[in-house]
Amino acid sequence: MKRKFLLTYGIIGIFMISNLSIAQKQIDSVEENAELFLEEYSDDFQEKFFEGLKQKGIENYDKAIHLFLDCKNIDPKAEAVDHELAQVFRETKQLDFAQEHAINALNSDPENYWYLQNLVRILQLRSDGISSVESQIPYDNLALKKNLALVYYQMETYNSALTILNSLKASKFTENLYSKIKAGIKVQEENSETYSYSTTVSNNTRNTESGSIEHYKNYISNLIRSKNYIILDTISKEALQNYPAQPYFYYARGLALNHKKRYREAIAVLEESLDYMLDDISLSNKINKELSVAYNGINNTVKANMYLRKIKPGF
Repeated sequence: MKRKFLLTYGIIGIFMISNLSIAQKQIDSVEENAELFLEEYSDDFQEKFFEGLKQKGIENYDKAIHLFLDCKNIDPKAEAVDHELAQVFRETKQLDFAQEHAINALNSDPENYWYLQNLVRILQLRSDGISSVESQIPYDNLALKKNLALVYYQMETYNSALTILNSLKASKFTENLYSKIKAGIKVQEENSETYSYSTTVSNNTRNTESGSIEHYKNYISNLIRSKNYIILDTISKEALQNYPAQPYFYYARGLALNHKKRYREAIAVLEESLDYMLDDISLSNKINKELSVAYNGINNTVKANMYLRKIKPGF
């Protein structure tokens, strides 16, 4: 028997909103509140799909993949399944599969903001840009390009956002986003100037080589003490790009993301740090504390308490 069912799901046509401020509010809240009708699917499909979402939510990714692939076998054209598979494969660093399913989802609904955002995130993990897949997606779609500018703006990759905007006709949308991007660039430039000055001072006073692990640790430690989380976000990200096996840099990035209320990104970064932890109990406590903060931020009290219990007293 087939029936219609309602799925609470993070998808909405952001591009249809001409007022950028309204669009951004939608972006911030839509993952929890937006609704999408998936119609005429069998009971078997529904059960597997919702169980897949459940397993994904508790990070049982292998089982989630298996369930979503079952759904894919039932209906190869189900775009929501491609989107979920792309997300789960992204989380498990199976980036070839992630990209394939993200492209499938976007081609099924080119004007979907969240499908595009997921593809861009996957490409970032591969150190690729959207140009690497232009021929595989309807890149000339106007709504897609507006969404792409918004995605880049949200990710603070302002130059890429400007490049997209410059290819669009002038409108209220482009004017509003352009002004916000210019403001973001100004903040980045100010942070860069501060970093340049602090680097010079750090080198002169500590006699550490610029760009070395010790240099980054010293600078990041000063940023944490001064609670300068905006610059901390930038510098810790740079440090991780240069030294991806240093758990302290993951902690610093997670701390910065938590203070920016980007909790899901913080969780991903902080949990990745656990792969590189050895016997540093003090650092482990700090990471567990920030993981607890991040999970509380997304209202997952079970995980928040789990990491809180891992904090060892006396360190």
